[in-house]
Amino acid sequence: MGKTDRLTELEKRILLTLTSIDADAYGIEIREELRKHFRMSVSIGGLYATLDRLSEKGFISSRLGDPLPERGGRARRYYRVLALGVRAANEIRTSMARALENLQPAEVR
Repeated sequence: MGKTDRLTELEKRILLTLTSIDADAYGIEIREELRKHFRMSVSIGGLYATLDRLSEKGFISSRLGDPLPERGGRARRYYRVLALGVRAANEIRTSMARALENLQPAEVR
């Protein structure tokens, strides 16, 4: 049983999304990438709760950026994948590829 067995589908998708972003990412950017790659919409609250869980599990880390003048001085929280998260994302990709390899294409009847 791998580390990814304890991840929800949303946690897996967010982790895969974060590994596809080259730099540290903030919430709205992650949300847009989820929409683009998985064609799914997630609430801001659901996104941040999931990011917190991934952080608690040791898959990602976060840091506060500098305050932005256009946001009234509020700082963005940036997220980055840690080594454990990279290994988990690779495990997810491998298991998905293996599952797809064994599936036969559906036929229209």
